[in-house]
Amino acid sequence: MTRKCFMDFELKGTAGKARRGTISFPRGNVETPAFMPVGTYGTVKGMTPKQIEDIGADIILGNTFHLMLRPGTEIIKMHGDLHDFTQWDKPILTDSGGFQVFSLGKMRKITEEGVAFRSPVNGAKVFMSPESSMQVQRDLGSDVVM
Repeated sequence: MTRKCFMDFELKGTAGKARRGTISFPRGNVETPAFMPVGTYGTVKGMTPKQIEDIGADIILGNTFHLMLRPGTEIIKMHGDLHDFTQWDKPILTDSGGFQVFSLGKMRKITEEGVAFRSPVNGAKVFMSPESSMQVQRDLGSDVVM
């Protein structure tokens, strides 16, 4: 069985312990080191995708925790994925949402299976496991899953 590679890294140069390279994805290349604007909800506040591209960004960062809660995975999936929803056609990196879960303090309960908490958006009970975080990121169409 042949496994399709979704990412490739080419080393372009080094200087001491620093290195420069290109990460290639089906949606485009990212030169490293990279400027990665934070689009917590999939978009960078106050900027269009064209403006983000014009400042030299080839990748943006979205937050799984926040996107899962608002607008929600189902809403995003109605448009295709996060790329379609935001009209950003270059790579997107999403984090696991773990930092945000830990920042909830006493509002969360951690077990071997995952974490239960109340949504800071609407107070609904939410459970997030490593598996569900990965599924949300797959549903979002993330190019880099953290």
